[in-house]
Order: sequence, then structure tokens, then C-alpha cells
Amino acid sequence: MAPPGALRELTLALGAAVAALGSLLFIAVKIYFRGTGTGTGWSGWWERELRELREQAPPGDALDWRQVLVLGLDGAGKSSVLHYICSQRARDRIAPTHGFNSAQLCVGGLEMDLLEVGGSQNLRAYWPHYLSQAHVLVFVVDSVDRSRLLTARQELHALLAAEPRLPLVVLANKQDKSDALSAAELREELALHTLSGQRQFFLLPTSATWASLSTATSVLHVKSLLVTLLSQP
Repeated sequence: MAPPGALRELTLALGAAVAALGSLLFIAVKIYFRGTGTGTGWSGWWERELRELREQAPPGDALDWRQVLVLGLDGAGKSSVLHYICSQRARDRIAPTHGFNSAQLCVGGLEMDLLEVGGSQNLRAYWPHYLSQAHVLVFVVDSVDRSRLLTARQELHALLAAEPRLPLVVLANKQDKSDALSAAELREELALHTLSGQRQFFLLPTSATWASLSTATSVLHVKSLLVTLLSQP
């Protein structure tokens, strides 16, 4: 039988080893999940996913890069839509975007860069600067916010005037609300019937909630549409 002193020393050594291992695991977890506690943490998850897909791709099999610019007034639900598209999960609350959010998706040989720019009044002046790199414009509208529909229409048409041929996808968001305007009503309110026939244009009812996962208002249909548009020559 080992003397009490030796057992005490062995116990202390084992405790120190366990503590060291715990510290290393804690650091590793923090590094792996770095940034996931912020409003843009979901984008970091997709960056890791994209990196893994690139590593798995055969040498020389390059992905075609395409950018989707996501705009809309503050509170329209842009971040919720992006989170839903990327993770297929709904969130009850997402912090407002004070700058921009960016997420990447690899689908069918495409690398989609989803760039959301905040919609507060002081940020809207910067919207036109992002148009030149975009392949598709997604404009998110709060279907309940009737008081600001005129502002949304003016901002949207200013963007369209700057880029006459950029494909447009308008999302009539928050269709889960009982007082939401229908897609047909928003078409009139936003004067979308005046758009040139030369522009590819789509108006979709959406709702980034758990209940809409299996319905026609699911924003996952937006993802399929974007892949189709971006796959065109």
C-alpha cells in the first residue's frame, strides 16, 4: 500500500492534469466558435462550411463567384431572412444591422456571397455604391409597415434607376402577421408594375418563422430562386 504522502501527491498531479486539459478544451472551443455570440455569428458558421467544401473540392475545380445584395429599410427582416436561408432555422430576435452582414453559400458549383447592408436612414446613402458588384438585388419589405411603404418605394426605384438591368427579387416579408399586405397589394404600393420588361423581376411572399418552414411563404424558396438566377450564363 502506498504511503499517504505519495497518494496525496498523485491526487494533486491528477487534479493539475485535469485542470490543464479542461483549460485547453475551453480555449479550443472558444477558437472554434469564435464570433458566434454576435449578431453576425451565423455567417462565421457558413464561412467554416465554405472553407471545408473548398478543401474537399478536387484540385482545379473552381467555384463561380456571385454576389447577392440584400437591401431594405431597417426592421424589414433582412437579417432574419439571411439567417433562415443559411441555417434553415428561425430566430425570435436578431439584433439590428448597424453596418453589414455577410454570409457565403456553396450550391451547385456556385459560391454565393450574400451581402446585407443596414437599412437605417444614415446607411441608405451608401447603398448605390454596392450595386456595381451585385449579380442580383434582393429588396426586403415589411408587409406590415404601411407608414413607410412610400419611403421603401422611393429607395427601391432610386436603386433600379442606377442599375436598369440588375435582376430584382422583392420579398414581401412578415406574411405570418394577420395585418400584412398581400404580395399583390405590395406590387401596387411599390409601383412594381412600372418596371421595364427588360429586367428580370420576382415578387415573393416570405416569412422567416418556424411555422413557415413547410409553407409557400418559406424563404427557402428564395434560395432556390437565387441559385436559378445566378446559374444563368
